[in-house]
Amino acid sequence: MPEIEVLLPKMGESVAEATIIKWVLEEGDSVEADEPLVEIATDKVDSEVPAPEDGVLIKKLCEEGDVIEVGKPIALFSTGAGSEIEVTAPAAELSAPVEGNNNGAAYSHSEPAVAMTTANDRISKNGPSGRFYSPLVRTIAEKEGITINELEGIPGTGAEGRVTKKDILEYIPKRSKSTVPEPKVETGIIESKNVQTPKSTSGGNGIAIKSPTISIGADDDVVEMDRMRKLISEHMVMSKHVSPHVTSYVEADVTNIVNWRNKWKSKFSERENEKLTFTPIFIEAIAKAIKEMKGVNASTDGENIIYRKHINIGMAAALPSGNLIVPVIHDADQLNLLGLAKKVNDLATRARDNKLLPEEIQGGTYTLTNVGTFGNVMGTPIINQPQAAIMAVGAIRKKPAVIETAEGDFIGIRHMMFLSHAYDHRIIDGALGGSFVRKVADILENFDVNREI
Repeated sequence: MPEIEVLLPKMGESVAEATIIKWVLEEGDSVEADEPLVEIATDKVDSEVPAPEDGVLIKKLCEEGDVIEVGKPIALFSTGAGSEIEVTAPAAELSAPVEGNNNGAAYSHSEPAVAMTTANDRISKNGPSGRFYSPLVRTIAEKEGITINELEGIPGTGAEGRVTKKDILEYIPKRSKSTVPEPKVETGIIESKNVQTPKSTSGGNGIAIKSPTISIGADDDVVEMDRMRKLISEHMVMSKHVSPHVTSYVEADVTNIVNWRNKWKSKFSERENEKLTFTPIFIEAIAKAIKEMKGVNASTDGENIIYRKHINIGMAAALPSGNLIVPVIHDADQLNLLGLAKKVNDLATRARDNKLLPEEIQGGTYTLTNVGTFGNVMGTPIINQPQAAIMAVGAIRKKPAVIETAEGDFIGIRHMMFLSHAYDHRIIDGALGGSFVRKVADILENFDVNREI
């Protein structure tokens, strides 16, 4: 029967790689078309790679824990159910040999799995500057004794300044002719020489930061982060490094919204068999404000500003594990309140069940996070890169407030809520950032109590 390579599929516009989590089949196992071969995970979502058609898994070309680029082969597959296959010993062959040499040596990913694991353990996939290094580049660096600090000093020609196979192979012959100084690493000290920063840092000098030494007490528990927490950690550090955050605050009177929801939530539940939450109302207000102030719906690309045409609003959702994920409502401005309510409920439910599709957590242009869910009155959210802004809504609380009327002012009990707007000060100044959060508050305060859903 004919043999084919199973490639790691494209899983979205911004996804370049995935981690092999678990092989569902063993070599020699038969499988029907569209049944899962392997479970994979990206920094966006977990998913499965299905069998292309009926056949047999001949050989795994990568091991669990390996990070594979999109489009690279992960398995050899024999088409045709019931094929008789002679199974060879497992190997970690990831791709064809790499052209290029150092004293006649050729580099490939045909080394045993043990060698690959050792290389990846010694050189992290992200250097001190935050730049990503592919498994192939790390393998070559390990073979040549290139340290992570020296690797940081190699100019990268790949996407976002990454070091490519060509870059490191061209560097190796030069390395023997001159010693490349390694960047000094001091706590909190900027070292501009030899540190290449990702393109998204917009021209800033590379920052090499040494983590403080941590002492561990005899009674302390040490627990390794799970995969998603590691990804969140990296993403948050990168965001703070990339964007100078500024946060503006506004307190809004949302009494009209609370009263309207109290009026409609039972009817909505009976009619739609779903809950009516505050989230779709907040998203509607943000979408309306963005249409008037498009400058917050943007991204920074080097010295260019990209103003997004579509208004795709992400909503941070808590998972049972305690981690967060951000499903996206695409073209939120084109949905009415009923459509937003259904979309919010659907995404939140499938996020908790780990059933989101890759495209449903990509393409966001602005993010909303509800810190009020945890009883917090306000927060200072971290921007979800490559977006330029994020808004946090706090807990709704009854408070005494001054109420202005034509007959005079008086004190009344109102439902009040803080809005926190964090934005990238490289492209959003205080006038726009502050005016935007005030605009969202105005829209909420002027909510029509007579509207229907």
